[in-house]
Amino acid sequence: MVIDEEHAYRVCSARDARFDGVFIHAVRTTGIYCRPSCPAVTPKRRNSRFFPTAAAAQSAGFRACRRCLPDAVPGSPEWNLRADLAGRAMRLISDGIVERDGVSGLAAKLGYSERHLTRVLTAELGAGPLALARAHRAHAARLLIETTELPFADIAFAAGFASVRQFNDTIRMVFASTPSEMRGRGKAPVGTPGRIVLRLPYRAPFDATGLLLHFRAHALPGVEEVTDDSYARTMSLPHGEATVRLTFPADHVLCSLRLTDVRDLGAAVSRVRRLLDLDADPVAIDTVLGADPVIGPLVREVPGIRVAGSIDGAETLLRLVAPFEGVPLRVPDGALTHLYSAGDHPVAEALATGRLVVDVGRSIEDLTEELAHLVGASVADEVAMRVLGAPDVLVLPRSMHDQASGWKPEEWRPWRSYAGAHLTRKAATS
Repeated sequence: MVIDEEHAYRVCSARDARFDGVFIHAVRTTGIYCRPSCPAVTPKRRNSRFFPTAAAAQSAGFRACRRCLPDAVPGSPEWNLRADLAGRAMRLISDGIVERDGVSGLAAKLGYSERHLTRVLTAELGAGPLALARAHRAHAARLLIETTELPFADIAFAAGFASVRQFNDTIRMVFASTPSEMRGRGKAPVGTPGRIVLRLPYRAPFDATGLLLHFRAHALPGVEEVTDDSYARTMSLPHGEATVRLTFPADHVLCSLRLTDVRDLGAAVSRVRRLLDLDADPVAIDTVLGADPVIGPLVREVPGIRVAGSIDGAETLLRLVAPFEGVPLRVPDGALTHLYSAGDHPVAEALATGRLVVDVGRSIEDLTEELAHLVGASVADEVAMRVLGAPDVLVLPRSMHDQASGWKPEEWRPWRSYAGAHLTRKAATS
């Protein structure tokens, strides 16, 4: 990722919050790194450095700003645009694969050697997989410190640290504080035992209504519950089952989680963010689509539209396949989301036996090519859009295929997924 440092400095001088999470601003004289919108006095240009990730800033010896909390921002929309090795690796790291399987597991999942993977990530992101995973652990630990009353030893274990000493050292290095100091200045823990409540940031504007309409139209009984102002569902996470309830106040998403194992916090948050498309850049999307004579009026009517993503790739694929094949999805009594099946459908069998893998570590090209042979190009495209966050896939209901006269989809690039979301929503609400 190449950063135009002169442009980045102007962004920081203007405190433009649209770039929070896109890059990191570090200050040589203080040794602190910040989000671009940090309210502190902007340093002189010669004292500024810019990094693509917090991990890169940490590796260069900088610590996180206590005032602007640069890790508590939406993720970079870069990872939704990039289908390359670095983008795939970042999605898997945020899902906690390094904590579960180590760097060797990450490399194996991506199909590369550890050496090649480390070389690519260091060149592209300024930090190798271990440093990127450490930044992920530090962020997960901060969430647990400030939002729960868990003992610090339990938090160290839950966040993926090998020891309490490593946990303490990392917190001091990244945040220039001890865990006790961070808990003392944090907000009082919210909720009841076993429940973790988090505020998930996003870039405004944010069309929560459209997401709720989508979830209601596709809700699976026994797995999901949708009300006028909330969405809840079960989840299967690496260490156990969980439930999540999401509500939508004015400037954030309120996420209430019940986890079987707190080690799954990072994975749960990462999957919820993908489900709600919280890392999108709506200003960039709306600027392009707003100039189109077909999509422009829809953008002005509904700014900040999001493309509903996926909690579980296999689930998403089965839910798309079953209606076309006339095979009902079944949720056995007492089972949660990952246990339902689609009868003897060959896709269900391929998923169950591991011959087919649908997750965020796949490349768009490889996954769509494999799925196109099994289930057709239209389903393959929608899986790429919802599971991998592909932003430039035009997915429309069959009922709209005969309405395309006069459309110029090539002019909607690279945001055709969002153009399709606008058209689909308009059709559903007309």
